[in-house]
Amino acid sequence: MAGGAGGGSAHAASSPHTENAAVCGLTVEHRTSPLGVDAARPRFGWRMGSAARGQKQGAYQIIVATSPDKLSTARADVWNSGRVRSSDSVAVRYAGEPLSPSTRYHWTVTVWDAEGHPVGVAFPSSFETGLMSTDGAAGWDGAHWIGMKGKTPHSPGAPMLRKEEHLRTASLPEDQPQVREARLYVSALGVYEAHVNGRHVTVPLDGGTTTELLPPGWTNYDTRIDYMTYDVTDHVTGERAVTLAFVLGNGWYNGRVSDGSTYYSKDGNALAVKAKLLIRYADGTSQTVVTRPDGGWKATDTGPCRADDIYDGQTYDARRELPGWTAHGFDDSAWGDVERVALEDKHPDVRLLAYPGETARLMPKWDRRPRSITVATGVTGQDGSPGGRGRIVVDPARTVTDPDKAASASVTIGAGDTAVFDLGQNMVGVARYSLRGPAGARVEFRFGEMLNDDSAGADGPEGSVYRANLRSAKATSTYILKGDRHGETHQDSLTFYGFRYVSVTTTDTVTITGLTGKVATSAIRETGTVTTNDPDINKLASNIRWGQRGNYLWVPTDCPQRDERLGWTGDTQVFSVTGLYNADAGVFLSHFQDTVVDSQTIYGMDKAQFTGVAPGGRYNFPGGGSGWADCGVILPWTVWQMTGDVTIVKDNWPAMTRYLDWIREQTGDSHAGQGSLTGDWLAPQKTSAQLMSDVYYGYVAQLMAQMARAIGRTEEGKEYEQLFGRIKQAFITKYLSTEGDRVTVRSSLGDASPIEPGADPDQKTEDNSQSALLWVLKLGFYETEAQRRALVGHLADNIGNDAAYKAAHPNSSRVGYAENTLSVGFLGVNVLAPVLTDEGRADLAYKLLHQDALPSWLYSVRNGATTVWERWNSYSEDDGFGPVSMNSFNHYAYGAIMEWMYAYMAGIARDPDSPGFKHFVLQPHLDPTGRITRVSGSYESPYGEIRSEWALDDAGRTLLYDAVVPANSEATLRLPAASADAVREGRTPLARVDGVRFLGHDGRVSSYRLPSGRYRLTARLH
Repeated sequence: MAGGAGGGSAHAASSPHTENAAVCGLTVEHRTSPLGVDAARPRFGWRMGSAARGQKQGAYQIIVATSPDKLSTARADVWNSGRVRSSDSVAVRYAGEPLSPSTRYHWTVTVWDAEGHPVGVAFPSSFETGLMSTDGAAGWDGAHWIGMKGKTPHSPGAPMLRKEEHLRTASLPEDQPQVREARLYVSALGVYEAHVNGRHVTVPLDGGTTTELLPPGWTNYDTRIDYMTYDVTDHVTGERAVTLAFVLGNGWYNGRVSDGSTYYSKDGNALAVKAKLLIRYADGTSQTVVTRPDGGWKATDTGPCRADDIYDGQTYDARRELPGWTAHGFDDSAWGDVERVALEDKHPDVRLLAYPGETARLMPKWDRRPRSITVATGVTGQDGSPGGRGRIVVDPARTVTDPDKAASASVTIGAGDTAVFDLGQNMVGVARYSLRGPAGARVEFRFGEMLNDDSAGADGPEGSVYRANLRSAKATSTYILKGDRHGETHQDSLTFYGFRYVSVTTTDTVTITGLTGKVATSAIRETGTVTTNDPDINKLASNIRWGQRGNYLWVPTDCPQRDERLGWTGDTQVFSVTGLYNADAGVFLSHFQDTVVDSQTIYGMDKAQFTGVAPGGRYNFPGGGSGWADCGVILPWTVWQMTGDVTIVKDNWPAMTRYLDWIREQTGDSHAGQGSLTGDWLAPQKTSAQLMSDVYYGYVAQLMAQMARAIGRTEEGKEYEQLFGRIKQAFITKYLSTEGDRVTVRSSLGDASPIEPGADPDQKTEDNSQSALLWVLKLGFYETEAQRRALVGHLADNIGNDAAYKAAHPNSSRVGYAENTLSVGFLGVNVLAPVLTDEGRADLAYKLLHQDALPSWLYSVRNGATTVWERWNSYSEDDGFGPVSMNSFNHYAYGAIMEWMYAYMAGIARDPDSPGFKHFVLQPHLDPTGRITRVSGSYESPYGEIRSEWALDDAGRTLLYDAVVPANSEATLRLPAASADAVREGRTPLARVDGVRFLGHDGRVSSYRLPSGRYRLTARLH
């Protein structure tokens, strides 16, 4: 099996048979058996597997050795931690002698419980170091960046490079070389496909292998480039020679996606690859093959990939295929030479680092097959249609509407025909398809997220694929047939698309079979689920999850389809908690934070302000960046809180303090925020952008105080607490009006975003806007409890939006919307339901969740969405398509409601004072509307799976509640109940159950401290 960049995933068991072991889930650097670890002092993690009550770790002993047979106290030859009295099992640092590069280490951990009794010894695991250098020279054995000599950037044809070399013979001439292991280290300026001995290099997944998409991903190439590590032992074993072969694509390195970046060249940069193949033999010798300009490498651009671009797609001419070019014996005598690409000369400080996480890859289990295939032969009805565009003419004989039949149907089309494939799900990746037809037939696959109807904004006849929202992105896969009578199959490998629909046209008669949507993501291991008895809420959760899958692709992007696809930092920070509940994304987001810090020094004002996008410089706005720039502080705090690993805080402390110091330099004693060009982006009700900046300044100061204490910077923590207090007082003085007996948040003081596309230029900011009230309540920016109650009342009135409210606010934007609707934008969406619930108004949170009138989360669900939209009104039957200048149908920011679904609806909530769910809160909130009567939530924490499930029984008078608290953690349970004795395990009041500590009953909720274990409880509610 081919090994891959990064190996497995965090918290996953070493193997299926150890999943239920007493000690399991061994990880190094938050991954299972990883390759290419560059950390000098790796972080170890493990879990206790016991389901018994009250299991706690009291001590551990880690042993690291060079072979499995040395994993004992007496024989350990790398590190023996000794018996350490500690309950730590997350991110425990290696403290042995320096590790060697390109070396496999074996390790295990022994655990004792809190009473000192042995719990067990983990089944051994392993990790392998990478090259452990950053300069791109040490450890690379003379490898250089090489590209095709004389290749003009952007000229037709992807560079193809190859080299064949004999393997070292074994000790006996008649023997095959005894290869013990082989590792391929590779990076590219651009993106690459790698082949070894005729086989595409793949990565492990779910017991098999799969293909990466667009490695090595996207960074600021003038600062940091990643390399990947692959186990290619199987590719080399039994061979007498080795052939390395690469295809290079433009990726993010060349193209409009990087316009404005410091590494960008309008004329294009030379594409290049740097690689080292390390082969170790059983006799202890080794051999390397590296990329060098004088090392026998050959190159051509005459192959089948004629053009590739992130935005525009890929053109593949199968007539130009070069069979066997990746394997031994291919005649490359007509190929040209390679040359050194002098990256270091241009960017001498660039670092070449091992990619620390899971690469973006294709996920076969999420493949999508067509739900319908429609063949159109023309257009009719233009006269009299609302937009004059008419509707497609459907050929019923070739149209397949039965989903079961469409999934495997073939369709034949000719010139003038259009086949529209509906895959039923908006996704991100590429299409795989098989074709049969004459040589030279040109088939174009155009991708889109929606179908045109006859509403406003449609860009074609009803039934055709809507593509206006792609803006300048061509998003087209073009295939030119070679005429193989057995058929030919293809999927693009040098670009990606965001799509649900595929529109296919051709210059000649062709038959299309097996069209499949191949889903790509970096969020490969999902860790959380929330399901209910309400199909609409389940669909919303599915839409959020699909949006994350598609937009967690190397970097967390805003959208995957149009000419943007950027790492917008505001989108990232508001969704990050949801993202970390849904998937094992801690390393992914930590890696992005490294990119955010790189961008700070390249693009940030005064090399201190965090930026609006990362990496790259496209759309990076200088000046007011609140809500977006603050990602540089919020993301480390969030990753620390969700994973329990404080490393990201320590590593980013200098960059975060530089940012806070910079804001203070900008605004001084006013204690105002830096300003915000974006404000509460896309909010139906407008809030002063400066107010949003001021609350975010307070928020990040508050987070800095918490993080300072966590890393032992007590005095700095006090300073940030004092800064928060001064920001609070300045805010109250400026924005909180208490004239008479009425408190008002003056959120009309200042304009909203001046750059928001599609905004009504006549719409004014308003006092007591939803987002302003929410943030004031979240941060406690008031002086008395009476003010707090009044502010909650204002928020409830605004959301309720009844006739009386509208009559009292005739000039408010709320007049145009239904009762019980939200009116927040990007910077209010993740705090809306949590603040309401914390303030005792879970009823309003649920009303908003169930609402399907505009603006609401279910509005898109009711309109057929399969992912979350960028705008609350991205599309409606009444008003048509939203502003084409900025309208994505796959944008996860508004999906941040799922954070509340986990923490409040299901009731799996983190404790800010105990990061990583070492201690957490079980706090299910029932649905006062009565629509949701059953919720099942699960989350795989660093300590194991947490479960929280509730259902109403007996006409709503009894709550059935099941929970799982993983070993070595504990929980505070807050359960609605009529009295302290109303919560029972079997017939025993929970307060009297061994190990459980009763914390009190406030008349509505009973609270308990639960040790680890499984619980099945009932609670009488009335």
